[in-house]
Amino acid sequence: MKNSALAALAAFLVSTPVVIAVPVYGQCGGIGYTGSTVCDAGSTCTYSNDWYSQCLPGSSNPTTTPRPTSTTSTSTRPTSGTTTTTSTGPISTDNPYVGYDVYLSPYYAAEVAAAVKNIKDATIAAKAASVAKIPTFTWYDIAAKVPDLGVDLANAKSIQTSTGKKQLVQIVVYDLPDRDCHAKASNGEYSIANGGEAKYRAYIDAIAAQISKYPDIRIVAVVEPDSLANLVTNLSDPKCANAANVYKSSTIYAIQKLNQSNVYLYLDAGHGGWLGWDANLAPAAQLFGQLLKTAGGTYRVRGLATNVSNYNALRTNTPDPITQGNKCYSEELYANALGPLLTQNGFPAHFIIDQGRSGVQNIRKEWGNWCNILGAGFGIRPTTNTGNSLIDAIVWIKPGGESDGTSDTSSPRYDSTCGLSDSTRPAPEAGTWFQAYFETLVTKANPAL
Repeated sequence: MKNSALAALAAFLVSTPVVIAVPVYGQCGGIGYTGSTVCDAGSTCTYSNDWYSQCLPGSSNPTTTPRPTSTTSTSTRPTSGTTTTTSTGPISTDNPYVGYDVYLSPYYAAEVAAAVKNIKDATIAAKAASVAKIPTFTWYDIAAKVPDLGVDLANAKSIQTSTGKKQLVQIVVYDLPDRDCHAKASNGEYSIANGGEAKYRAYIDAIAAQISKYPDIRIVAVVEPDSLANLVTNLSDPKCANAANVYKSSTIYAIQKLNQSNVYLYLDAGHGGWLGWDANLAPAAQLFGQLLKTAGGTYRVRGLATNVSNYNALRTNTPDPITQGNKCYSEELYANALGPLLTQNGFPAHFIIDQGRSGVQNIRKEWGNWCNILGAGFGIRPTTNTGNSLIDAIVWIKPGGESDGTSDTSSPRYDSTCGLSDSTRPAPEAGTWFQAYFETLVTKANPAL
């Protein structure tokens, strides 16, 4: 890496934006804030950190006094060799999904098939079986799974050769050291303190090596759900502050290493309820733009993925009451608001939006609640008919039926969000199959299966 690039990286790593996410009602304080500090009756101006205070329910009288409180995470869950990449310059403006058949994950199909055997109602079982034909992403959340990518790419190659239909494989790159810094349910296998950054680079090298063997199979990869969004809003959490530099340098490494002509990368951008608040939009766009600038080019970055493993509607005429105060109350509104700011910051304004579990709205008590939400249903099927030129595709990134996190309070990975009243309980560990929840997703699917 040239000295100038090293200098840019060093400068970037010490210039992390510190902006706290606005919850349900809006900002009422913080460094540089000049608006009102008075909350409506029934809420309190609650301190998050020096940069942000917010009006939260919980007081019968108006107040102007920020005071410390804990915050609710807005995280999402799912579930070696070195290769020289090809420098291809800025990514094309083509939608990667157009003209390609999306490969169906045999692993998820097997999970669904096993689940169907446990459903006694024949009508529900038939609907459940149909889910196996809906493409989802495969999450590479530990390095040991990476060889499976080679198996899937070989299968896709075989299908493409036998049918003549071009194949697209969808993956999630998800193994940062100190992963999921503001929650517990999906803590990863690597830690920064134990050489996690070097291990992560080996993990990326292994993915790149698998992809390079199949240059005629297209790859769409979502890069590290929750990571960069946490650097916009959650730096008051010491774990996130400590991980910030490694998150950035590791993401830059992934962007550079996966710079192969058959790859389209979408960095994760949280969702409208996280980064869609007025106070967060500009800092988020600046962070994404600066990341690419520091990396030295757009490489194969196509745009951003939003609503990963979450429940927000693509579009709605009746905003959920929990979205009060946020003009980005749907993912389309979020994309529309963020898109121009991305362009201003030199980042490609294209989106894919997860609608895998967004079929039922108005079911959360708070917008930050994410864990196995009670009453959720499968949502809009994957399509490129999005009705919006900014949105490349509606996708299912979260494999529906895999748990977000356990409700077992004795588990080391227990997150209190998974014990809330709007979470389905009892629930198994993150990433493991949750039969009861899958059946609910099937029966409450909208559009119906």
